[in-house]
Amino acid sequence: MKEAMLQGAKQVLDNNFQQDGFTIPSKGLYPFQWKWDSGWIAIGLAHYDIERAKTEIRTLLDAQWENGFIPHIIFHNESDTYFPGPDFHKSELHPLSHKKYRSTGMTQPPITGFVLQEMYRIAKDKEDMMNFIKEQIDKVYQNHVYFYTNRDPLDEGLVYIYHNWESGTDNSPIWDDIWDTMNPPKYTFERRDTTHVDLSQRPSKREYDHYLYLIDIAKHHSYDDGKIAEFSPFLVQDPLFNAMLIKSNSALLELYDLIGGNDAKKALLKQWQKKSIANFNDKLYDLELGAYVHYDLRNDRPIRYLSSSSFTPLYSGIPDKKKLEGMVTALIERFGGDDKYLCASFDPTHERFNPRKYWRGPVWINVNWMLYHGLKNYGYPELANRVKSDTLELIQKNGFFEYFDCRKENLDTDSSGYGGDNFSWSAALVIDLLTEENT
Repeated sequence: MKEAMLQGAKQVLDNNFQQDGFTIPSKGLYPFQWKWDSGWIAIGLAHYDIERAKTEIRTLLDAQWENGFIPHIIFHNESDTYFPGPDFHKSELHPLSHKKYRSTGMTQPPITGFVLQEMYRIAKDKEDMMNFIKEQIDKVYQNHVYFYTNRDPLDEGLVYIYHNWESGTDNSPIWDDIWDTMNPPKYTFERRDTTHVDLSQRPSKREYDHYLYLIDIAKHHSYDDGKIAEFSPFLVQDPLFNAMLIKSNSALLELYDLIGGNDAKKALLKQWQKKSIANFNDKLYDLELGAYVHYDLRNDRPIRYLSSSSFTPLYSGIPDKKKLEGMVTALIERFGGDDKYLCASFDPTHERFNPRKYWRGPVWINVNWMLYHGLKNYGYPELANRVKSDTLELIQKNGFFEYFDCRKENLDTDSSGYGGDNFSWSAALVIDLLTEENT
């Protein structure tokens, strides 16, 4: 079973690789390069094609803007299977945007720092990989400089996102309360995602109106972060996003130690890290819920719902022992029933939970990968192994889908795999989970 799954995962990545030097997430549905997808993909590729893993990251970082910003989608190629495309986003409105690559004007969780570290862990030729890291690491560092300089208006070490797509958890029920504060126009456009995936598994037309309106606001201000912070109705400190930044800070510090020198950069990273972790714990931890929550900066209030994002700080080493105990309790009691696979993307006990609809309840392999490593590092091997075995069972039963129903007895469908099929990061991270003991 293990060898067949490994070969199947490699075939997914091989089939999705493009001549321009990147891997699409899924054919038809996602025809371009996505920022955090490329990071997860590089981890999987590093196990069997290290040169392609390096190419994946090199291609991503080549599209970095002059201010250190890395877009969430880079439109290397023409395609009519995805909306909204480059003509809607108009990244060229920002004066420091990339002059060659068209892209979006938003970003995604900053995982590239710890991806470089993972690639070093996996690589058999450490010297060769370190040479690659030396070539690329300062670009990742500049991305962190961008965040702390432009996305932290309160100087808390907690950066904001201005669009739900920046969170990576696109249509989470967490955003519903923010949508209630908005009344965007009704856009006329042709959906492309629903030609590839059942509408019941995707965001609604009205949700897309909100998404497009937020982009229009950003475009109106030429993607100026200060203006967006002043005027956007969506301004959120996201625990997943900030946990990934903190984890990548740690990775950069360790890699710079290996490289030697870079004292000024390390000093600044340590300064950010100290402030970020302290305010993350003070502001985003919800004692009653027992885990971390999002904070709505625009309306100055926490968004008090549990989601899989609430537990991602485990991967970054953020919670202390007391918070850790609350998180494990919340994970088991809310998400971990015997009738469910870990870990649903939204609280299964809540009325907004939907086990089939994108980030409103299904299981996602990338979050499970983080939870597995986080729980293992904190000394919860039994719970960590449950997350790992649930992940592999979902793949074995359904294939390399984008997301999965968390219900073990799913009576309303023949398959519990939803969204895009032959999905690259599902394949890539399964490769890592299956081969971790050999690296």
